[in-house]
Amino acid sequence: MANQIALFKEYVPILDEVYKEASKTAVLDGAPELARAGANANELIIPKLDMQGLGDYNRNSGYVDGDVTLTNQTVTCNFDRGRMFTVDALDDAETAGIAFGRLAGEFIRTKVAPEVDAFRFACYAAAPGISTTTGATLSDGAGVVAALRAAATKMDEDEVPMEGRLLFITPTLLGLVQDMDTTKSREVLARFESVTTVPQTRFYTAIEQLSGKPAAREEGQDETAGGYRKAAAGKDINFLVIHRGAPIQFTKHLAPKVIQPEQNQNADAWKFGYRMVCIADVYENKAAGIYLHAKA
Repeated sequence: MANQIALFKEYVPILDEVYKEASKTAVLDGAPELARAGANANELIIPKLDMQGLGDYNRNSGYVDGDVTLTNQTVTCNFDRGRMFTVDALDDAETAGIAFGRLAGEFIRTKVAPEVDAFRFACYAAAPGISTTTGATLSDGAGVVAALRAAATKMDEDEVPMEGRLLFITPTLLGLVQDMDTTKSREVLARFESVTTVPQTRFYTAIEQLSGKPAAREEGQDETAGGYRKAAAGKDINFLVIHRGAPIQFTKHLAPKVIQPEQNQNADAWKFGYRMVCIADVYENKAAGIYLHAKA
């Protein structure tokens, strides 16, 4: 049994790499040392720094006293999702490991990463106080360039640092800009530290997460497939500009796990589970670091 467990553990770092490769929002993950566990299981404690501005200097009395306040803000994780899969015990240890590696890899790439991205983008798009432009139709490259320049100018006016501005945009709109191949199009893209294309299927202002259970809601809708879908009130996002320091994005618990057939009381089978608990929010005093441009 020791060899089987060791074989499974070899796949854990591979799964982390799969997530990092497939996720569009992994670049926004906060430094782990900035958050610590809260009193409750689903809480994180994040430090928040505030200070006073300059005052008049007096040649006799010297400096005006100032206060620096470092408070700990408790935030509640708003994403807690998971799945459990079964692999029959007829497969030997090595085959079970390979099956898990392939199954889990595809699961994270095609199911976990898209939902986590969609959830995060929807949270940031719905955050209070962010800059928003909605209802605008972008049908050509010139329109996209004008919209991006307006976003950059708004952030300039709000004194959001240029370093750390990340542009998330649909492949269609980025293609319109790149097809122009003009000085204006290149200059506007240079206003952002990085440009990441996001499929429209992950890019909504609101999503609905499905329970994974049959007839889960009052209407009796079958949600066995799980995952997510665009909410009725959701809008398609054209692009989001996110300053790296604006989101509260931490993963509190990421747990790939294995249950051996001998420990499985329900079947003679391996059980492979995956659970993720995380938070996606925006710092109150950094809302200006988010700029949303969405369709009608």
